[in-house]
Amino acid sequence: MANTPQNLFSIAGLKQLSTSGVGTPLLLLAIMTMMVVPMPTFLLDVFFTFNISLSLVVLLAGIYSRRPLDFAAFPTVLLVATLLRLSLNVASTRVVLLNGHTGTGAAGDVIQAFGDFVVGGNYTVGFVVFAILVIINFVVVTKGAGRISEVSARFTLDAMPGKQMAIDADLNTGTITQEEAKARREEVAQEADFYGAMDGASKFVRGDAIAGILILFINIVGGLAIGAAQHGMAISEAVRVFTLLTIGDGLVAQIPSLFLATAAAIMVTRVSAEEDVGDQVLTQLFDDPKALTVTAALMGLLGIIPGMPNIAFLLIAGAAGAGAYWQRQRIAERTREQELTPPPPPPPENKELTWDDVAPLDAIGLEVGYRLIPLVDRNQNGQLLNRLRGVRKKLSQELGFLVPAVHIRDNLDLDPTTYRITLHGSTIAEAAIYPDQDLAINPGQVYGELNGNAVTDPVFNLEAVWIGEDQREQAQAFGYTVVDASTVVATHLSQTVQEHAHELLGHDEVQQLLDGMAKVSPKLVEELVPNILPFSTVVKVMQNLLAEQVPVRDVRTVLEVLSEHGLKSQDSGALTGLVRAALGRSIVQQINGLAEELPVITLDPSLEQILQRSIETMSETGVAIEPGLANRMLQSLNEAHGRQELSGHPSVLLVPDGLRDFVSRFARHSIKALHVLGYNEVPGTTQIRIVATVGDETGGLAGAS
Repeated sequence: MANTPQNLFSIAGLKQLSTSGVGTPLLLLAIMTMMVVPMPTFLLDVFFTFNISLSLVVLLAGIYSRRPLDFAAFPTVLLVATLLRLSLNVASTRVVLLNGHTGTGAAGDVIQAFGDFVVGGNYTVGFVVFAILVIINFVVVTKGAGRISEVSARFTLDAMPGKQMAIDADLNTGTITQEEAKARREEVAQEADFYGAMDGASKFVRGDAIAGILILFINIVGGLAIGAAQHGMAISEAVRVFTLLTIGDGLVAQIPSLFLATAAAIMVTRVSAEEDVGDQVLTQLFDDPKALTVTAALMGLLGIIPGMPNIAFLLIAGAAGAGAYWQRQRIAERTREQELTPPPPPPPENKELTWDDVAPLDAIGLEVGYRLIPLVDRNQNGQLLNRLRGVRKKLSQELGFLVPAVHIRDNLDLDPTTYRITLHGSTIAEAAIYPDQDLAINPGQVYGELNGNAVTDPVFNLEAVWIGEDQREQAQAFGYTVVDASTVVATHLSQTVQEHAHELLGHDEVQQLLDGMAKVSPKLVEELVPNILPFSTVVKVMQNLLAEQVPVRDVRTVLEVLSEHGLKSQDSGALTGLVRAALGRSIVQQINGLAEELPVITLDPSLEQILQRSIETMSETGVAIEPGLANRMLQSLNEAHGRQELSGHPSVLLVPDGLRDFVSRFARHSIKALHVLGYNEVPGTTQIRIVATVGDETGGLAGAS
């Protein structure tokens, strides 16, 4: 499409110039040209008008944006607009000094209008008006916006680590997807970039205000010198003409500058919300009729005092009273609508009891105190239901089977702020939260203390503080991980379900897995159950895997191993060990990621012999290892596990395959984060680095690094 004059001045034409990559260079070239090349007064009028229009558009765009990031290009626009205004100052100064001796119309109609009409042709009035505008712009708006930009940039950068950890927490609980987490991280980075750019851009506004003051005095002094010395004008006439032209030029520049400074102040002082500034102000100022009623009463009292401008005060009082009356009518109408809501249907008639009245126990239950009901009530914007749905989806994908739905009910026997997690009707976890506060968790290193209720995080047993929402940014700046009450419950439920996943996998769930595999490998499923193994043994093997935090996603590998070894042994423990060896690569990756080296803790050969004899004795007499030996072994394992946690590495105990099941059951309940692997479960491509050895030395156990 050709760039016709009509097209160049249209929105489509501007977009076409921008996308073609020549729009910005042309604008900068025009700005530089105005500083060097003399311009006719007609073009000066056009550019001055364009400058005022541009500043007004920027101001309105800042007002109507819902979030600061909706106008992320504002710092760049502010820089370009400042350069444009300074270049116009240079061009107009050239015209005023060259042609000012011809009269007040020498610099164009716009400057003449501001010099003659706006200030009435009186340069004293114009100077006072210009000084007031400069004070408002420089001392009030620009200085305040610059300070807010500086503080916002510093606190935004300090709060970035806490915000990133909060995003990771939401991702881990299944509240958000990977794409949403990526978008939030990008938004956090963009927010930091925006406030950092605004901190620098505010210096342009400040410098522009100072430049306006200097240009005013330079033009007046230069105009007097040129008018009196070069053109022979009388001193009084030169003062009148050049002062009016300079004041008009200054006003033309200061008004757009004030617009842009106001836009910058609005952008850095507003709070992100799904409303523009106008809606926020109207809602928060005038939504309560009490404020308008008191205002109307006070204005009415002032309006009846003799000697006061009665009409003005009474008009304002009447307007405020009418607004208060209208607001009260709206509130009363909303109340009537709520009262007219139909009552709930009557309870059904009593019928004879049947087996349908004997409700089965919920697989997973969540009981809440009455103060936590808003968290699970959609009508009160409760977010917990959506978060639990995300947790269930995430766990089902990770564990490999459909996790049962969470049934939520209120329990008046609980404390108002307490919730309880049940499994098949039995309580397995319980904690208290504050629904109207946030939990600031100490991840291990923070830079300040918070005022609030000090507690222990129910999920990770870390130090934490319940704080108000107004302390959230401060806590993030101190390094705390801040989550809301719904996230605490969702994370606690996720951890609890993972630990008890083997109790949720029953015959029906395993049958669903076999039915799904039968569609892909019908022969494998048909030959395995019941020709090789009974169905109950398959269920037990999968439950054993989940009890040791091994997902059952790879159903094919599990069934193939059972089919291969099922005729030799039907012992579920032995079969579980064979399946674990086949799943060794995925088990190690789940523990250590894709790292080529695996740090492990090992047992001293003498201790291995003692444990092997204990197993043989236990199979004959039913007696386990000696209690003193067991306590010393657990203590030594705890010390080695603690060192691994402090170093940021996983705790892995590598033992012979014959001891793996016994040692795993022995340490599982005391050291939950300890992974016990057999030699055959470590892939041959993984390098092993021994970091500690637990052994029998001089009659007692000790951990030797």
